[in-house]
Amino acid sequence: MLIGPQNSTLHVNYVRSRILQAAEAAGRDPASVTLVAVSKAQTAESIRLAATAGVTDFGENYLQEALAKMDRLADLALRWHFIGALQSNKTRAVAQRFDWVHSIDRLSIARRLSEQRPFHAAPLSLCIQVELVPEPNKGGVSPADVRQLADAIVALPRVQLRGLMCVPPPQADAPAERAVFARLRTLLEELNADGHKLDTLSMGMSGDFESAIAEGATLVRIGTALFGNR
Repeated sequence: MLIGPQNSTLHVNYVRSRILQAAEAAGRDPASVTLVAVSKAQTAESIRLAATAGVTDFGENYLQEALAKMDRLADLALRWHFIGALQSNKTRAVAQRFDWVHSIDRLSIARRLSEQRPFHAAPLSLCIQVELVPEPNKGGVSPADVRQLADAIVALPRVQLRGLMCVPPPQADAPAERAVFARLRTLLEELNADGHKLDTLSMGMSGDFESAIAEGATLVRIGTALFGNR
């Protein structure tokens, strides 16, 4: 699907209107929900068009692809989110170039990011990925282990634990979607009741982000609804 300047703006505006409607239906301020455009497999030119339409946050899964696009778009003031599985041999570049990492499920990765984050940069924002619905070959820490990992991450310098993230499988209907997202919200509330100061729920994609917003999502990761099928 080709996206030119005009329909890129239309797609962005359409998604933003759905975010606004979902937030208002939930009694929330629409400004409390940030659109993260999932730009994996998209060209730098497509990202530039989305940025021209007002998108400032972009999510990438594949490091080398992301770094090449970052270099081509260095003239733009964008926030870059790493949202894919992160291997230990790739943490240095992520620590140096990204603003957020959503997919933390091991202390060893968080520790490497902390050690490799440049001192001149702001702390790297992290989210713990939680596996709410067990699936083979998908990352995420079990809900029972979230508190232990969170307690360990907050002790690290150069990174800041901001919240929780999930990538649940498709559900049968909106109530089922909301039930899954409510579990992540409850986990965050429990952590905050224990003294954490987390402000981020990264949940919801093109097919279910209205349900995620209804349950408190603050970052919604949208790819297909913005760029079309890859």
